Parts: sequence; C-alpha cells; structure tokens
Amino acid sequence: MLEFENVSKSFWTGKQRKIILDQASFRVELGKSLGILAPNGTGKTTLINMMAGLEQPDEGTVRRTCRVSFPLGFMGGVVNKHSARENARFIAQLYGLDPDYVEAFCRWLCGIAEYFDMPVGTFSAGMRSRFTFSLLLALEFDIYLIDEGMPATTDVEFNRRAGSILQDRLRDSTVVVVSHQPSTLEKFCRTAAVLRDGQLYIFNSLEEAKRMYDYQT
Repeated sequence: MLEFENVSKSFWTGKQRKIILDQASFRVELGKSLGILAPNGTGKTTLINMMAGLEQPDEGTVRRTCRVSFPLGFMGGVVNKHSARENARFIAQLYGLDPDYVEAFCRWLCGIAEYFDMPVGTFSAGMRSRFTFSLLLALEFDIYLIDEGMPATTDVEFNRRAGSILQDRLRDSTVVVVSHQPSTLEKFCRTAAVLRDGQLYIFNSLEEAKRMYDYQT
C-alpha cells in the first residue's frame, strides 16, 4: 500500500505560493491501479516524485508498505561519467539483485551495442531513455509510477520489446499514472482521480473523474 496522510506541499514561484497538496489524505492499494488527471502546471510530476520518495512533503506522512518504483524515465541515480554497464551493476547492488542478470537484461533490451560500455553522459537523449527504461524493467516492483512528462524513445524495435515486457509486469502489478489527457489513463486504469485545489479526489470510474476534470478545465 502507498498512503498519504495529511500531506502538504507547496512552492514559492517568486510571485506567489503554488500549492500542490493541502493536508491531502489518500491511499493506493495493491491491485487497484490509479490514473490521476491534472492540468499542466498543477504539480503532477511533484506528486509522482513524492510517491517515489524523490521529494519530501512539507508536512504530513507518506507511507510505503510495498515496493514502489522510481518514475518511468527518471534519470536520478544514473552517473553520467560511468558506463551503462557500471550503472546497471551499481543499481542492481542497491536493490539487492544479481548484477550479472541486471547488466545482461539491460544490455539486451537497450540494443545500443558498444555504447553500453561508454559513459552515459555521451548518450543521445533517446539512448538515455532506453537505458533508464531498461533499468526500470530489470527491477520488479509492486507499484509502477508513470509520468506523462517522461522522456520518450522513437526506436520502434525497442518500444516493441519494452512494451511487451511492461505489459507482462503490469498484469501482476499496480500502476499509478499522471496525465492531463483522459485518453492516456484509459490504457492503464479503471479507477481515476482528479488533482484539484490541493486535494486528490478519487472516483470509482474514469468517467466520473472525467466529468469533474472537464468542469475544472
């Protein structure tokens, strides 16, 4: 389970305080994937980062009693001066996994040939996205976090392989996806929520969430 209890988060923009969450409480239970609708600029990425533990709330508590992924496409933890091979083995050790397996899996899925043994800092944006996506799929989680703002890859063969593996993972996992487009949520979730005025309003169906979201926007 992933739970927010009385969580507040805000930023000073230079002109005013932007409120992301205001004493918000909600939970994501295993087996119940959740889509979150929010207009651009309302703090979708901040919310998903708090779920992953990459950002801390100003007040309140975030509880994780299961394995929660880093956001799909997140580059944190990857050291640019090290090769993809070195990064894969290091992150495998952090998660208590077999470095040989994680290295071999990422090398196969990335399909970047000799670049896998070169510094990540020399990669193109597409190659970096393929590598971080491969890392995510090499590690197994109970809840996968997907941010619509994540970097994309245009490599068709990689998308086919990675998409098939992700589909297999999601059969036994829970997904939280944030987006400003209802059509994005339809691919992953039946239950949906709307981020509005610092609160997360959870509905039993995407249609109910869309009605509130359409009224809001």
